[in-house]
Amino acid sequence: MTMKKVLTIAGSDTSGGAGIQADIKTFQEHGVYGMTALTTIVTMDPKNDWHHNVFPIDIETLQTQLETILSVGVDAMKTGMLGSVDIIKLAAKTITENDIKHVVIDPVMVCKGEDEVLHPETADALREILTPLATVVTPNLFEASQLAKTAPLKTIEDMKEAAVKIHELGPKYVLIKGGSKLQHEKAVDVLYDGSDFTVLEGERIQTTYTHGAGCTYSSAITAQLAKGKSVIEAVTAAKEFISDAINHGFKLNEYVGPTRQGASRHLKAEEK
Repeated sequence: MTMKKVLTIAGSDTSGGAGIQADIKTFQEHGVYGMTALTTIVTMDPKNDWHHNVFPIDIETLQTQLETILSVGVDAMKTGMLGSVDIIKLAAKTITENDIKHVVIDPVMVCKGEDEVLHPETADALREILTPLATVVTPNLFEASQLAKTAPLKTIEDMKEAAVKIHELGPKYVLIKGGSKLQHEKAVDVLYDGSDFTVLEGERIQTTYTHGAGCTYSSAITAQLAKGKSVIEAVTAAKEFISDAINHGFKLNEYVGPTRQGASRHLKAEEK
């Protein structure tokens, strides 16, 4: 049986919890073949409270990575940390020139643990160049407010209003992830297709071990789309997958705890 092939254009998290490391682990759990085009390498300073350092990959190297992958062919792709306007333009060119049907845009603007947009000028490029090409764009609350140009989102109604504004940019679907910062007793995400809202609720898990959650969620959606699922099916399945991953996250060190991408598989094995 031929495996579906999936591309991620994203950064490398040296600690292994997020970025392409989370993407590849998630693809493996979903039975698809993952390929990576690195945009940046992110390291953490253990002598400075795990402060993130970002080392961009030059655009020529990224281009040759993409040429390698596209010569094989892809059934779906996602983006993560892109880091510059030129890289965003290259990602958009990759989508349009290769007629990639299933595209998940995870509009990463900050590293977890950091509170400043990596490159403020990329927010406009993400909004104007890449978001319109998405099958699904998957911002968290902060990213959604940046894309929609609204005040911080605090309620489900805020999420719906932002989703409408983001959809007007051109993506087929908008999935706003509520996460732990939403003022609600459940873990709530809002999916919008331009006409209808689907509110997805899950258990609100009390944990700080969420490193890589956004990457994992968007990767799971990408894998499901590659396997032929509809957007609503892909998002629903991915929501269950990320809930298990967060619920079984673990402490890596004193600074961070990642989600566990293999949690769903281990849980199913234990049930047999």
